[in-house]
Amino acid sequence: MQHSPNSSLSGSQLAALTLGAIGIVYGDIGTSPLYALKEVFAHGHLEPTPENIYGILSMIFWTLTVIVSLKYVTLILRADNNGEGGLVAMLALASSAVKDRPVLRGRLLALGIFGTAIFFGDGVITPAISVLSAVEGMEVAAPGLERFVVPVTLIVLTLLFMVQKHGTGGIGKFFGPITAIWFIALAVLGIPHIINNPAVLMAMSPHHAVGFMVNHSKLAFIALGAVILCATGAEALYADMGHFGKKPIRLAWFSLVMPALVINYFGQGAMLLAHPENIGNPFFEMAPQWALYPLIGLATCATVIASQALITAAFSVTKQVIQLGYLPRLRILHTSEKETGQIYIPFVNWALYGCIVMAVVFFGSSGKLAAAYGITVTIDMLITTVMTFFVIRFAWGMALPLCIMATAAFFAIDLMYFSANIVKVIDGGWFPLLIGVVMFGLMMTWKDGRSLLSERLRSDAIDLHPFLAAVFSSPPLRVSGTAVFLNADAGTTPNALLHNLKHNKVLHHQNLFVTVKSHEVPWISEDKRLEIEDLGNDCWQVMLHLGFKNEPDVPAALKLLVHKGVIINDMETSYFLSRDIVIPTIGSGMASWREKLFASMHRNAAGAADFLSLPTNRVVELGSKVEI
Repeated sequence: MQHSPNSSLSGSQLAALTLGAIGIVYGDIGTSPLYALKEVFAHGHLEPTPENIYGILSMIFWTLTVIVSLKYVTLILRADNNGEGGLVAMLALASSAVKDRPVLRGRLLALGIFGTAIFFGDGVITPAISVLSAVEGMEVAAPGLERFVVPVTLIVLTLLFMVQKHGTGGIGKFFGPITAIWFIALAVLGIPHIINNPAVLMAMSPHHAVGFMVNHSKLAFIALGAVILCATGAEALYADMGHFGKKPIRLAWFSLVMPALVINYFGQGAMLLAHPENIGNPFFEMAPQWALYPLIGLATCATVIASQALITAAFSVTKQVIQLGYLPRLRILHTSEKETGQIYIPFVNWALYGCIVMAVVFFGSSGKLAAAYGITVTIDMLITTVMTFFVIRFAWGMALPLCIMATAAFFAIDLMYFSANIVKVIDGGWFPLLIGVVMFGLMMTWKDGRSLLSERLRSDAIDLHPFLAAVFSSPPLRVSGTAVFLNADAGTTPNALLHNLKHNKVLHHQNLFVTVKSHEVPWISEDKRLEIEDLGNDCWQVMLHLGFKNEPDVPAALKLLVHKGVIINDMETSYFLSRDIVIPTIGSGMASWREKLFASMHRNAAGAADFLSLPTNRVVELGSKVEI
């Protein structure tokens, strides 16, 4: 469901959306207490002394305050693209704001696409570390169960990915309540320990964080690489804005999520002040013995929900990137008749699953995975900050000094966290980075290959207007019905039309030459969806405009032509497509290996008919070979 950022909501609507935001938006950041504080001490090789505990708690508190509350909840949520958020929406907003600066626009596009590619690396690590950290509670409940942690984690993840094809509509309504119970449990766990040691609340003072960084600069720098784990999932605040709107996301954060997180972290700190020996797994050590198994079950549910939100986001981002032209068409299945946003992409689902299984088996524990975590998060945070500068400067037209002041501080903080994480590349950070770099290579190869293919087709193309004039000077036999020719370049003659005239020697009564054009905006309304040009002799050139979140349904869009005087009978309409076979050649263009990769991607791409929602029983595909 799409919600305008300015729409007025009733109390019940606001409550429902806030509860939904708790379940979807905050699942990732809500499971961070399972491992964040533990990893700060383990990664930084810190002793749980009172000075160190106060310093780390203060750093966590101010990370949540500055990175999440100020940067994302206050500033970044303002940078919506027609109500939509996320790196793809930010990329579209920033690139369109500098469209009159082609060099800068090209660099921003590359930077944004790299951030999107890195997201897939994050998408592998998040489910792996979240579910592992929840199941590791068994080690606290019964140390003898340690050997079952990885197998149980793999079983949970396998079941999660197996149910994706059935959609989440049925169970999605339980996400909000379960996650809300999880946040309440976080607070309930922390309160008794804070009551026993209320002095721990002094860590809210920033002087503890500053003092720790000054007195232990090297250790503090290393610890920063793990402190950022408390803010993982902050990007989800922005990415899910289109689903819930700004107000519910902000209300959920300040009313429940942030208080619960702070209480739990400070509860862990208070417990460690009294029992520093519990540093091995402070989250589960907080719980009384009788509550351990229920807590493990609740934590597993919470991490599965967090993973589900990320898997759903992966499907959504993939679809958007495909429509922006950076990935080949993939088979996309709709899992809900009511909600068009609920989709399932088999290739993405099982590719993610395979990488996550490798991560769980290879690293084997949340502690080792934590070394791989953080670097992708901080890269995306840095890229978002850079994009924000160009949005507020060029799209909003704010004064340069104000833009610099608004983003420079966040950039410096993001850079500090990134620098602390870059040292973890050797320890495991290479894994999500490798996934991101591979995805970036695939995306840029597809984009560049499509450009080369379009140039080649354009160089060999025949202009449509003079061609039709020549055809109708001695017209062929006209048959009843409508022919829709899908054409990549408006104004050129589709190969499918040439083949049809050559082999069948007939022309339909009505002929539509349709070009689908994707734009760097999320949505294009129906009144702006179509442009039509009358070519005479019952032929029309149609330009179909789609945003990257619009559903590419050509037959449904063509029904809108009735308002322009063109009536199409579904049962008498045939769709003609040209399916090009790419032949890599030595010479200009891309490197040989990239041309071969593009040819393989092009060959294995899902058919245009499925992607454009064309009726399979009325599609005619005609192929031709093209050398690039």
